[in-house]
Amino acid sequence: MLPVVLHHGFFGFLNFKFGHLKLSTFSGGIEEAIAGRGHPVIVTKVHPTAGIASRAQQLKDQILLELERVGRPEDGILIIAHSMGGLDARYMISRLGMAGRVRALVTISTPHHGDSYADWCQCHLGQRLGGFGMAKSLRLDVQAINDLTIESCRRFNETIPDSPAVRYYSISAARPWNKVPPFALLPWRVIQKAEGDNDGLVSVKSAIWGKHLETWPVDHWHQINRRFVIERNGIGNVAPLYLRILDQIGESEVTPTGREASQFSRILP
Repeated sequence: MLPVVLHHGFFGFLNFKFGHLKLSTFSGGIEEAIAGRGHPVIVTKVHPTAGIASRAQQLKDQILLELERVGRPEDGILIIAHSMGGLDARYMISRLGMAGRVRALVTISTPHHGDSYADWCQCHLGQRLGGFGMAKSLRLDVQAINDLTIESCRRFNETIPDSPAVRYYSISAARPWNKVPPFALLPWRVIQKAEGDNDGLVSVKSAIWGKHLETWPVDHWHQINRRFVIERNGIGNVAPLYLRILDQIGESEVTPTGREASQFSRILP
């Protein structure tokens, strides 16, 4: 079966295993559910706050290393990327020679068209309070915030073309203000005013790229099973939604045919 790469977004950093103890940015059995379908699963861990170009190179290196480790170095892959991770993956495909390896990319709440809250942070935290200068003096890489602004993503989209060899899908998400975590109220309001419906960090409008599959009724953190809001009704564990992605795109859509099939025959069941 096709290997599936789970790639995290901004400030994602958990990918740790010690004996039976396992901590991952994608929690609540997401990895296990996909593996239960027979897919080898690769969970990434790149710099949490670095820029897209840096994270994309780390993503490529980890994918190739893990495919080699599991004895499938020539396999094509399906990437499911959360938040900023979708931009890392698009850069990797377009600029780092991975178009021939990636069969499809599914982005979940990725700010393809930028994030108004990143603009707000750049203005208020970076320029007014001098936060970026302080981070630089402390040798902290926070390029991600600059890379996620509306203008930066506009330039990104102009210079990072989609590959015709890769299928692109997207998932968006939206929640009302009273159903996002308290710490997300400010970004929710900033984004709602500028872009409309959002999940507390990324708008529906910005998240749409390629073939839009659906809009999940969950906040930005619930999408990876990090739940900070208690509710009696609604979606609980989101692992079944990841399986629904596999059903929606259909493995036949991401399995190469003809001459390409012979080159990547090892991805077939």
